[in-house]
Amino acid sequence: MEEKISREIKSLFDVDVPVQLTRPEPEFGDYATNIALQLAGRLGKNPREVADAITARLRASGDFSEVSVAGPGFINIRVAEDALRIELDKMVDTGYGKSHVFDGKIVVTEYSDPNPFKVLHAGHLYTSVIGDAISNLIEQAGGNVHRVNFGGDVGLHVAKTLWAIIRKLGGEHPEKLFDIPEAERSEWMAACYVEGTGAYEDDEQAKIDITALNKKVYQIHNDNDHESTLAQIYWTCREWSYDYFNAFYKRIGTSFEKYYPESETAPTGLATVLEQKEKGVYEDSEGAIIFKGEPYGLHTRVFVNKEGLPTYEAKDVGLSIKKWDDYHFDESVIITGNDITEYMKVVLKSIEQFQPELAKRTLHITHGNVKLAGGVKMSSRKGNFLRAVDVLEAAADENEKAQGNRDDAPVLGAIKYAFLKNRIGPDVIFDPHESVGLQGNSGPYLQYAYARAVSILSKLQDEYLGAQTDGFDVGERGLLVKMTEFGEVIEEATKQLAPHLVCTYLYELAQTFNRFYEASRIVDDPREAIRGRLVSAYAGILKSGLNLLGIQAPDHM
Repeated sequence: MEEKISREIKSLFDVDVPVQLTRPEPEFGDYATNIALQLAGRLGKNPREVADAITARLRASGDFSEVSVAGPGFINIRVAEDALRIELDKMVDTGYGKSHVFDGKIVVTEYSDPNPFKVLHAGHLYTSVIGDAISNLIEQAGGNVHRVNFGGDVGLHVAKTLWAIIRKLGGEHPEKLFDIPEAERSEWMAACYVEGTGAYEDDEQAKIDITALNKKVYQIHNDNDHESTLAQIYWTCREWSYDYFNAFYKRIGTSFEKYYPESETAPTGLATVLEQKEKGVYEDSEGAIIFKGEPYGLHTRVFVNKEGLPTYEAKDVGLSIKKWDDYHFDESVIITGNDITEYMKVVLKSIEQFQPELAKRTLHITHGNVKLAGGVKMSSRKGNFLRAVDVLEAAADENEKAQGNRDDAPVLGAIKYAFLKNRIGPDVIFDPHESVGLQGNSGPYLQYAYARAVSILSKLQDEYLGAQTDGFDVGERGLLVKMTEFGEVIEEATKQLAPHLVCTYLYELAQTFNRFYEASRIVDDPREAIRGRLVSAYAGILKSGLNLLGIQAPDHM
């Protein structure tokens, strides 16, 4: 349609101009454009005069059922019914609405990024949900997506946890670890991290001991040590962390192709920083190695500390290089909290100095904190943070009160949708009670909407599958026009990597269907067949949209 209008404008005014159609309120038309207002100054004509000329051409073409001019020169268009019938036929295809933005492109999506030896907090749940939805959008648009994860299995937090573990075991006694019940291991390690952090800050001798332990952990990797008592404690507890992560990811329906531990990226990052220091990218400063960001409007950060150990910055350099070596990606999408926005700018700016293409192909998406309604900011250092399991349990409790069950499908649907319906960036205030409601803008509401559509279809005769029509009534047409918007929404959501656009559309679609359903009898109606086709198409779009969001579309609720 946009191309056709552009051709008519070219024929009328000998001007090449792109036309952008928008969706007005239904009473004005199916589409609208302000192209006449844009052209008026260029042509030296009155906008209304330009609009009238374009409208006359479009009416004469016979491709539209109605074309009118409103206000100073807005053109409103209603699509011809033949075009709507063709679109309804397309909706039987499970690929309806598919975008092609990422056709043939290799994309690495990195998200979740939990640290072994620490507990998963609500931010890990949030970024896992967001990362999955973004990955799904890229994948449906033709991208070859590689989902990866990154976490700190070396570093000061590990040393703090090990320090407390050794104290609790009464020394380096790895055999005593197995006295800890399996179900309690992740929380036990989390408590050790909090204890070790407190000691590091308050006890000078503990700080010295933890600093020494930090070096020993790096040495365990350098020596590939699995035999010493400290190494046995380290490897056992690291494995416990990974088991805990995997169980959690399985529960929420997330999976990763590859996990990059810092112990693997640190050597690459360290070697790269040392190599690039000789070329002037990084420089020495008081025994450490830094990158000066001030010439680029950023700040200075340490990449190798005074002990000669790589910092988080160097490990991220190593991660970027490893991802590039593994995938030679067209784009690398990294999803993290807002708190490292400036940090990542410095890391990527340093990489840009020696691998500009790698930095150019990296996109950093950031988000705020997750808080329960009335909650406080998380802090895993102090131990008073909102855990991922707290969010799951809060939603399960509310679902049990409202629906009488703790089924994972509506609980996860509630949480995921509550996260995804908000634009990525600001803090997210999670209200468990609101999230599980079957009324309003919630995941269970959309899940129920799909289940109801499936129930309606189960009562129909099979004739609806091949039903033809000579025309649509007002309600049928309104629902069909809203469904044709699906592809446009998916295209824009994919371009922006913005899942909230899909959420908004699905909610609006469900509301449109409810109005249609209230006004239009379906079962045992003379128009049962054609209305059945519309319900079938609606159910398919709803399911496709929920799947893109990582939300199950159950046949029964």
